[in-house]
Amino acid sequence: MSRIAGWITHPFAKWVVIGFWVVVALALSPLAGKLTAAQDNDAKSWLPASAESTQVLNIASSFTSPNTIPAVVVYVRESGLTPQDLAKVTADAATFGALGTLDGKVTGPIPSEDGQAAQVIVPLDLGSEGWNLAADAVASLRATAEQGADGLQVYVTGPAGQAADSSKAFQGIESTLLYAAAGVVIIILLLTYRSPILWLLPLITAGVALTVAQAVIYVMVGHTTLTVNAQSAGILTVLVFGAGTDYALLLIARYREELRRHSGKHEAMSLALHRAAPAIAASGATVAVGMLCLLFAQMRSTSGLGPVAAIGIIVALLVTLTLLPALLVACGRWVFWPRVPHLGDPQPSEHGMWARVGQRISHAPRRTWVVTSLILAVLSIGIVQLNANGLTSAESFRGEQPSIAGEQVLAEHFPAGTGSPVVVVSDAAAASAVRAAFAGVEGIEASSVSEPVVVGGHAYMEGTLTSEPDSQAAFDTVDRAREAVHAVPSADALVGGVTALTLDVKRASAADNRLIIPIILATVFLILCLLLRAITAPLILVATVVLSFAAAMGVSALVFRHVFGFAGADPSLLLFVFVFLVALGIDYNIFLMTRVREEALKFGTRRGALIGLAATGAVITSAGLVLAGTFAVLGTLPLVAFAEIGFAVAFGVLLDTIVVRSVLVTALNLDVGRHMWWPSALGRKEDVPEEEATPVAV
Repeated sequence: MSRIAGWITHPFAKWVVIGFWVVVALALSPLAGKLTAAQDNDAKSWLPASAESTQVLNIASSFTSPNTIPAVVVYVRESGLTPQDLAKVTADAATFGALGTLDGKVTGPIPSEDGQAAQVIVPLDLGSEGWNLAADAVASLRATAEQGADGLQVYVTGPAGQAADSSKAFQGIESTLLYAAAGVVIIILLLTYRSPILWLLPLITAGVALTVAQAVIYVMVGHTTLTVNAQSAGILTVLVFGAGTDYALLLIARYREELRRHSGKHEAMSLALHRAAPAIAASGATVAVGMLCLLFAQMRSTSGLGPVAAIGIIVALLVTLTLLPALLVACGRWVFWPRVPHLGDPQPSEHGMWARVGQRISHAPRRTWVVTSLILAVLSIGIVQLNANGLTSAESFRGEQPSIAGEQVLAEHFPAGTGSPVVVVSDAAAASAVRAAFAGVEGIEASSVSEPVVVGGHAYMEGTLTSEPDSQAAFDTVDRAREAVHAVPSADALVGGVTALTLDVKRASAADNRLIIPIILATVFLILCLLLRAITAPLILVATVVLSFAAAMGVSALVFRHVFGFAGADPSLLLFVFVFLVALGIDYNIFLMTRVREEALKFGTRRGALIGLAATGAVITSAGLVLAGTFAVLGTLPLVAFAEIGFAVAFGVLLDTIVVRSVLVTALNLDVGRHMWWPSALGRKEDVPEEEATPVAV
């Protein structure tokens, strides 16, 4: 590593490194800009491939275009529809029928039994980019329906209306998150370094890393089976800026340390890179491997996030360890102005806040870690308030959405499941028997079950739910329907539709939680064992990470319910927050413990723990603020799921850096002592006075 560090920071080679990344960024920038167009936000790109609702979607594509998105246009007059109203609705239906984006025939007008409403179902086929085009199509339908409405209330809902609201919510997500994350990073870097110039270098590094990562992912989408959607693209931006800046902060802190010990900037950076790079590389590798564990997920949206996030982390790591050192030595000491480090200056960490905190902990380390653990355990009790069983369409958005308002009006005047039918497909030979079994299911309006349509040996039929499509009663109906049609001999019948899709997502997410969380814990534990060459320390560190996660989720659950007023949480929330907090929390463990081990080789574990905290406490806190701030910007989106991930990760990171890493782990280091390093040779090294200390080979 020392040779590589010396080459990167060589007086001439640094310009080669800078030039290389400038050329790469300029060359890849056009590809990075195409990533948004390469996103796949269709339902099948999010669903588990083996789910019954996914199989129904695949078979149903033989009957209707897979790009079909039904729009339900609802007309309401509370005093009752007039003949003129019905004439207008009929005329609008004819206008909709002349659209060139139809897949089939327009259905309606269908008047409600109470005479106050009518609906028209418009099967839109917007092509493979339908999700992105839904907003414009829905706006066009609404404009037609509102023209000459004369007091009629008009709503556009159904799958097309929901797709329009979702696409608007995700519209510009990358730029929104990019600017918000960059703003947070700038503010925190200015507060940390109080330099009008230094903040530019980590920001430039993060920007280059994001550009390169987006370009690499775009190329992989075109040549592999990797799928990117708006969710993974948005998290990529936050992760690269947050983690990349974290790595930059650690390197800059070590560089500033070495500038106080060495007169030459190149020598100082070479030593800083040599000593900091292993910890940074180990941290980045741990996060990347943790993200790749998501590949085991059934949910395609979750499994797709794994490689996307891993690529972002790896690129951020490479850019930070090459471009940033070259930029720092190219600028010289003056980049720290007005707090320029000079040769012989005292190290601020020796008498800083975290040195004082360490001294206070050292007086009663066991009491400190026991009390801290109990407090965290009490905070974790709030997790019982977490309702991660999914969100209804109305609960998924922050603020009122047009499609949700239309859905509520539709439910007031028509059977609750109108617009979101349950779909059944089967072998054509058993169609009649399957239809009879389907019509007899409790919760399905028998008269609504359509006659089977047969194409290519398969039969297709639909039925209307008597309950709202995203209610528990509707999910129970889907289970009953599956039980009924599966019992028909030789029918190979399957049940799908929007409600079935939601139910399958809930179950797949729960299964992913049970499988992936243990895999991530085992992976992180093994990496820590290899890095720290011990077993005791990794066991303790993993336990602190789990405790930190539980406390963060406990507080978050209480805040979601009693402060923000959220009705519940997405089933994937626990897994996403766990992955980010554990993977990134291990980052801070590695930052701290590699420095503790470095000092323990000279002075023993007790003194090494205090020196490690004093040296890394400030930079870990700053890194935590950056990461918390970048994840908090997810709350700028009008989606409850993103707001919940943003808050939980931001709070968890702050709790981890300020309390768990700095107080709990330090207290455990002091109390357990040299046994932290069992079974390595360092575990047998007694604490010795500094003046008698000599490095040992371990």
